[in-house]
Amino acid sequence: MMVFTGTANPKLAEAVVSHLGIGLGRATVDRFSDGEVMIELLDNVRGKDVFVLQSTCMPTNDNLMEVMVMVDALRRSSAGRITAAIPYLGYSRQDRRPRSARVAITAKVVANMLTSVGVNRLLTMDLHSDQIQGFFDIPVDNIYATPILLDDLLKQKHENLVVVSPDVGGVVRARAAAKQLSSDLAIIDKRRPKPNVAKVMNIIGDVAGRTCVLMDDMVDTANTLCEAAIALKEQGASKVVAYSTHPVLSGPAVERITSSQLDELVVTDTIPLRADAAACHKIRQLSTAELFAETIRRISREDSVSSLFMD
Repeated sequence: MMVFTGTANPKLAEAVVSHLGIGLGRATVDRFSDGEVMIELLDNVRGKDVFVLQSTCMPTNDNLMEVMVMVDALRRSSAGRITAAIPYLGYSRQDRRPRSARVAITAKVVANMLTSVGVNRLLTMDLHSDQIQGFFDIPVDNIYATPILLDDLLKQKHENLVVVSPDVGGVVRARAAAKQLSSDLAIIDKRRPKPNVAKVMNIIGDVAGRTCVLMDDMVDTANTLCEAAIALKEQGASKVVAYSTHPVLSGPAVERITSSQLDELVVTDTIPLRADAAACHKIRQLSTAELFAETIRRISREDSVSSLFMD
């Protein structure tokens, strides 16, 4: 087994191989003067079970291209099996054509690209939509950050919890969390007039005097979370905390969170935090390294991955 990484999140890759007790595969990841990606492997990979660990976060296109060029280099160097371990899979929000709009289903495009370049299987965390697994003609292991997030939530010992879904689309995720916490569920009904702009319309459920826990798979511009926090506080919530797997945090997200009604945002390290996000007193990051290491170990040994998430 060997693990290689690009430039997107080397800190996570180093933590994962530390848990695995192996060294990180050596490779030169560079750019030509016009921005073209150039990768050279410095280790022998012939017949090896190789994992390319890299999130396709911002800059999305560059990081995705690094994955594909590295996979091609591995395939041409006779790697035995290549697994793309992509903690955060970019473009996963573009998974359908809403109301027959003339748009691409870009999640499928990315699936085709990864498969055609030589990826034998995919490992990822908290896909935006579970059905994206069906876009791939190779095995997909979609693992979950829920055990990490809920374990931290329990350690905080909040009183009078209610789990809140920030939108109707996240109800399944929030309901599962509420079941594990033996707490109530509330839902925020919102209307989105245009991309990245959310307006809270109504709250379904009792939140007055309670600690509200917003659960979502990613936080991008943070507009949804901040609007939700305002609505929950207006309805009498005593505290609002948010748990999200992927800290995309683009644009003015960090400024919004700093000045928002949110008491805390807890995220994982599938995406490295920007300097301003790391310095924000309201944002706290949890490690997924141990979970990824155990999953990689099980894939390499042909052991069960789903048993990691079964009660």
